[in-house]
Amino acid sequence: MPEVIFTGPAGRLEGRYQPSKEKSAPIAIVLHPHPQFGGTMNNKIVYDLFYMFQKRDFTTLRFNFRGIGRSQGEFDHGTGELSDAAAALDWVQSLHPDSKSCWVAGYSFGSWIGMQLLMRRPEIEGFISIAPQPNTYDFSFLAPCPSSGLIIHGDADKVAPPKDVQGLVDKLHTQKGITITQKTLPGANHFFSNDAELLLEECADYLDRRLAGELSDPRPKRLR
Repeated sequence: MPEVIFTGPAGRLEGRYQPSKEKSAPIAIVLHPHPQFGGTMNNKIVYDLFYMFQKRDFTTLRFNFRGIGRSQGEFDHGTGELSDAAAALDWVQSLHPDSKSCWVAGYSFGSWIGMQLLMRRPEIEGFISIAPQPNTYDFSFLAPCPSSGLIIHGDADKVAPPKDVQGLVDKLHTQKGITITQKTLPGANHFFSNDAELLLEECADYLDRRLAGELSDPRPKRLR
């Protein structure tokens, strides 16, 4: 798994990158939790998601947001981190111009950034949002949400209370043209302390079903 350094809006960004052998393989970007609360690209859930996509022959990238590890810059409350994510996707796409589709997976703070990236990049056709925090971050930009995806969280999450996540899911369920799949893990907290394996199994099952043509609206694919 090559260590990479690529140019971001605030300087160098550090990542781990695994290209697919297929030129036209889809791209997956995995986004880590909050930089000021210990979030890095080496978070175990982020690491496991990276390998989940890689095993399915995606060209896959995870990276450190600005100010983390060897990534330059300072924490920017989401605005700069969204720019980092866009720069990361640009960088992978520049190396894989034949790739036509992309997925984004984010955990906690990373899910908020990932959903914003989804709104700006029509080539993103699927998302996995782990433990999003609509009680902390504004998700009203999802009007409408342009792609089908998975929202997965624990019913013992005190950082992102289930009732707040449910409100976000209910709002997305009213939108036409997309299919939002929700999974709630019994007893799981925000860190999935004893449930990381189950979390990964659910994410992998969802991805496999999507790749088989299930769980999404059969609408025409959006073009870049």
